[in-house]
Amino acid sequence: MENADDEKMENLPDNNILLGLYSSMLLIRRTEERIAELYPEQEMRCPVHLCIGQEAVPAGVCQNLTSEDSAFSNHRAHGHYLAKGGSLKAMIAELYGKETGCAKGRGGSMHLIDLAANFVASTPLVGGTIPVAVGAALAARMQKKNAISVAFFGDSAVEGGAFHEATNFAALHRLPVLFACENNLYASQTHIRERQPEREITQLAKAQGIAVFKADGNDAIAVYTAAKKAVEHARSGAGPAFLEFATYRWLEHVGPNDDSKLGYRTAQEIAEWKEKDPIKKLRETLLGKRVSTEKELEAIDETVKKEVNEAFRFAKESPFPAKETLADNLYAD
Repeated sequence: MENADDEKMENLPDNNILLGLYSSMLLIRRTEERIAELYPEQEMRCPVHLCIGQEAVPAGVCQNLTSEDSAFSNHRAHGHYLAKGGSLKAMIAELYGKETGCAKGRGGSMHLIDLAANFVASTPLVGGTIPVAVGAALAARMQKKNAISVAFFGDSAVEGGAFHEATNFAALHRLPVLFACENNLYASQTHIRERQPEREITQLAKAQGIAVFKADGNDAIAVYTAAKKAVEHARSGAGPAFLEFATYRWLEHVGPNDDSKLGYRTAQEIAEWKEKDPIKKLRETLLGKRVSTEKELEAIDETVKKEVNEAFRFAKESPFPAKETLADNLYAD
């Protein structure tokens, strides 16, 4: 198992990549902060699972992907969607149930899609897109494409049969797929200690014969470095790779609020993880290494805020689907 943390500062990515990571994380953060701010208006009628605090993982992984590579996600999909290049306007419109949404207003937050960015699907079924990502990797192999697929999922997904069947199949056929596990310690409100024996999650992937990479999920440079090696491994034909990133969500499992009063985790624990803010950490590196100035970073933030405000304006002004079209593009067995 390789660990990217030790070498990240010795071999910093180039400035364009560093700024790309920062801009990507900031877009995710500002978007979700705005969602949390406006959600109480009750105009977004779908559940929302926010990834505030976890932005380094989607940014760091997707920075290594090409437009031909495909990404799959779960219920906490906003960060993956945006980092892969999905349309912000279409995503926000989808949360508002509008016709201009990325799923025509039919899917909501947990069913995002943007085929132009090769963000193929997200689903609330835990682990549900892992086998689909493996299928996409098999299709790329059969079509002789130099493309890989990535499945993003949480720590609880490794407890499901779909994960084990998919990783076994991927290892057997040496498929170009990444399994990216965001270990934020909790499945809804249940800590990993109450769900899994005392072991490293990476041992499950090792048992399947899959290459393993691990990094601090709150350090964008460490995530980028680990993902870069994993992508190179998968793209070279060496088979699948498994990545584990230790990270933490700041807000409740589903919704825009603080949930420390529920008792399953403490305010102190949340505060300690907030001190590991991935955006703050990268910002300090950019300033310390003189990659950027305060003024330049503030300009990025202003640009992002304008983009977010415009996306919400677009969503609110967009029409709802016409009643006669509500059954269009829906499929059933």
